[in-house]
Amino acid sequence: MEQVTSSKPVRARFFWRLGLAYLVLLACVLIAVDLYSARVLRSHAIRSANDQLTSLMNLGMARAPSVSAGPEVQEWAEWLGKSGAHVTILGGSGNVLADSSNIAKPTAETTANQAWPEVQEAFANGAGHAVDYTRGVVSRAQRLQPASGPTEVIRMELPLTQIDFSLRELRERLLVSSLITLLAGIMLSLIFARFFFERVERLKHFSQRIARGDFHAEPAEGPRDELSELADSMNQTAVHLEREIRLLSSERNRASAILRSMVEGVAVVDAQERLVFWNRAFSEVLSLQSATSEGSPLIEVVRSSDLLGLIRRALQGEEGLQSDIAMGIVQPQNFSVTAAPVKALESDRWGPADKPSGAVVVLHDVTELRRLERVRQDFVANVSHEFKTPLTAIQGFAETLLAGALDDPKNNRRFLEIIREHAARLARVTDDLLKLARIEAGKLELEFFPVGLQDLIEGCTETTLLKASRKKISFNVELSAGLPAVRGDASLLHDVLQNLLDNAVQYTPSGGRIKVEASADAHEATVTISDSGIGIPLADQERIFERFYRVDAARSREAGGTGLGLSIAKHIVEAHAGRLWVESAVGRGSKFSFSIPLAT
Repeated sequence: MEQVTSSKPVRARFFWRLGLAYLVLLACVLIAVDLYSARVLRSHAIRSANDQLTSLMNLGMARAPSVSAGPEVQEWAEWLGKSGAHVTILGGSGNVLADSSNIAKPTAETTANQAWPEVQEAFANGAGHAVDYTRGVVSRAQRLQPASGPTEVIRMELPLTQIDFSLRELRERLLVSSLITLLAGIMLSLIFARFFFERVERLKHFSQRIARGDFHAEPAEGPRDELSELADSMNQTAVHLEREIRLLSSERNRASAILRSMVEGVAVVDAQERLVFWNRAFSEVLSLQSATSEGSPLIEVVRSSDLLGLIRRALQGEEGLQSDIAMGIVQPQNFSVTAAPVKALESDRWGPADKPSGAVVVLHDVTELRRLERVRQDFVANVSHEFKTPLTAIQGFAETLLAGALDDPKNNRRFLEIIREHAARLARVTDDLLKLARIEAGKLELEFFPVGLQDLIEGCTETTLLKASRKKISFNVELSAGLPAVRGDASLLHDVLQNLLDNAVQYTPSGGRIKVEASADAHEATVTISDSGIGIPLADQERIFERFYRVDAARSREAGGTGLGLSIAKHIVEAHAGRLWVESAVGRGSKFSFSIPLAT
């Protein structure tokens, strides 16, 4: 409805402009025809009157009287006046000698009123003629030279009343024919305008369809004229636009799919530091809200001053910008940030062509890489430390024995026992490292069978009871009735449980307590080992499953631990599709739990 309403004023305005132009053109033509016809008709009438006067003048000259005055001259003038012309005979001094109307008397008083220009010209040159448009007459004068007497002039005039009548009749007919032509023209114009505007309206709707994205061709209708050529041109334009839009849409969808699948955060910033594009990874990195709209100021989105400074440097035109930036407080993340300017394609009123029109920012999350680098560094340092202590002890006591202590019966055996103890420790560290390497490389062979959870717990607790009794630690086992079997490798699950129990005994002071619980639901069984030991700080709970990480390193080494037990246990549980976790508080003890899927 809005489109139809908006198109009516345009159509009416254009139609009335076209109609008014047609009426003005027709009026101009009619006026020109009227003026031209009147001029031609008047000119033709004057020429005919002159010819008639010339013929009458020649006829009169042939029968001119021999005297210059008297009744004969008056009769001659009246005879010539019977032709319809007004004849006047004037003397040399301009006095009227005779007149065909018999009104003017041949007296000298009228000479002042009879100074016609054609008469003067006839006295001077022998003949003269004139047209008096005010009186509407055509006159002609000729000089006479009688046989005796002075020079005379004969003057004849014919009225133009017939011309005015003809002009009036012509104008009336022209007006009637003009009105008929005007009405016919209006009818034809309405028919043509309706046909014309229908075609224009179709082209207008076609252009609106193109603007809305509908590129179906407009069928050819009407005669082959400029409008049909315009329709053909618009059809070709629609085909070209459809092809280009499909190509651009395909490119956009492809680029959008690539950007969505990228784990790197990608964003585009314009020259006014407004965020114009970002992918999902970028929004996750900066925790952008869903309400964040395109064109948001960068300073409202980016909270890192380092990242904001790097982007601003790129907007200044610097190339090859790359930096490592840490973001986040509770859980810090490390990102390798690359920023590059986007050059403008051509000069515009905002500046030269080499001024950046924006910048592209790529955030690559290197948090895990940096963590692995720290783990590797810690691993090398820990392995070196773990190997260095026993090797130094072995080397020192071996040198002592070679220096003469071998012959000392009181100390040589003790020295050898220390060497053997450190060698055994090296062997345990080496075995644990090899086992951990096989697990991480996926080369640990697991034999899955139904494992009785109650038998597994009872087998491990029998070994642990002796150690607990030496430290006077109370040991309690609470198992749910009818525990189902779990799916796993019995020997490896035994190592996991035994390691957790040994740690509980090791880090629980004398007089403490240890409790073992087991329960099951429809999908998995959970084993929990609780102790009243020293506990684990919250900051260390995320790292205790790392290799060689110890909360109390000195106490762990005194007990002969390698620092690899919990890491191995975690990998074994995860290889069984289970999970291992800890809940602890300093001074309140720890609770280690692991879950294993049930055997089907």
